[in-house]
Amino acid sequence: MSTICKLDELTSGEAKKFTVDGTPVAVVRVEDKVYAIADTCSHANISLSEGLVWCDSLQIECFKHGSAFSLVTGKPDTFPATQPVEVFNASVVNGDVVITRGGAQ
Repeated sequence: MSTICKLDELTSGEAKKFTVDGTPVAVVRVEDKVYAIADTCSHANISLSEGLVWCDSLQIECFKHGSAFSLVTGKPDTFPATQPVEVFNASVVNGDVVITRGGAQ
């Protein structure tokens, strides 16, 4: 379990990159919920935290080739990516954002 920041340090609808246990992780705030997925696109070695967040569908888009990944499952919904990225458990505890490994796949 890693406390990475305060919830107030994240802007709703945007992604921010953190390192959790040596792994780059894209952390996304949508309203008062947080989501965390591996920061590297499974199609190309591109940082997902630099892409657009689609709050209505809970997805993040890789800016390089346009693949959109579910923030909930890590699965890509559009090509060219076909492999999911790792999902982390994300929660808010006393105003702190806490990330652990072991999310849905």
